[in-house]
Amino acid sequence: MAAATALASAVIGVLGAPGVAYAAPGTPQPPSPGPSAGATRSLEDVHKEVETLYRKAEAATDAYNAAGEQLRLQEKSVEEITRRMTAAQERMDRLRNEAGALARAQYRSGGLTPQTQLFFSASPDNFLSGVALARKGEQATRGLLAQVEALRGELQGHAKAADERRKALDAERGKKEAAKKEIEARLEAAKKLESRLEEKERERLRQLEEERARQAQTAWLASDAGKGLAGQGSAATGEGKRAVDFATAQIGKDYVWGAEGPQSFDCSGLTLKAWAAAGRAIPRTSQEQWRQLAKVDVKDMRAGDLVIYFSDASHVGMYVGDGTIVHAPRPGRQVTLAGAGSMPILGVVRPG
Repeated sequence: MAAATALASAVIGVLGAPGVAYAAPGTPQPPSPGPSAGATRSLEDVHKEVETLYRKAEAATDAYNAAGEQLRLQEKSVEEITRRMTAAQERMDRLRNEAGALARAQYRSGGLTPQTQLFFSASPDNFLSGVALARKGEQATRGLLAQVEALRGELQGHAKAADERRKALDAERGKKEAAKKEIEARLEAAKKLESRLEEKERERLRQLEEERARQAQTAWLASDAGKGLAGQGSAATGEGKRAVDFATAQIGKDYVWGAEGPQSFDCSGLTLKAWAAAGRAIPRTSQEQWRQLAKVDVKDMRAGDLVIYFSDASHVGMYVGDGTIVHAPRPGRQVTLAGAGSMPILGVVRPG
């Protein structure tokens, strides 16, 4: 709540600064031939603030997804430990039954030890064969007791591991909930910021975003990293083509944080499902995609490769060729095509 209040205050501070040309809701305004230099600068400030809020929300979304993945892994681990504990307990019960059977047999023999019974044997042959059987019986008893003791230690180990896993589960639930609260605070602040704009200003803000992206793309294509990629074909493996076909078929669908389709996606949810449609499983989050998948040089990327953005690997798009990606940009936007260099590139990874 404190984070949300601080962010809302920052929003009001940006919009309420002196010289900002925003109309109060319902207040008639005289026609203007166009934005003044002051208004343009203020709109740029809004653009920077909105982008910052959404980037932070996206980073928190990745943390949320990562915590969810860890939660699933921990749950599976607890299930496996529980299965092992159940199996060990069943073995323990069987051993106890065997030990009980031995005790009952000794009781029926009058409580005499095997050695004492052999001493009173009338036949030397019976005595000698009985000695061998008695030794085997003693070995079996010792083995039985050793198994019981080993199983007892195994059960204690499983119980300790289960307790640790449950603590880890609680920790991951806490991380996931904290990330969710941070996401909601960031998104709410950005939404309030944009809602203070008039319709024409929102359109100018969108145009400003597109212009910034075009400038970044042009500069990137002129750089050593981007040279030769414009006009390049979309050569891809069969898997890569299927992944691209799936991703581009989602164009126009809304970005929703944490979404994996079919009606909405976040950035890594789109790449996850696209490669799943191609028959290959990849990590859920952009950060894990960056960490786990094979890295390739930007100049060598081909359609289907994943372009990872920002220093914290908080955004991802899929390369489709011709210097272009398909991606789910941010809340309030839809899955779309964009220049691969329209955002700061961290690197490129290749599933498979």
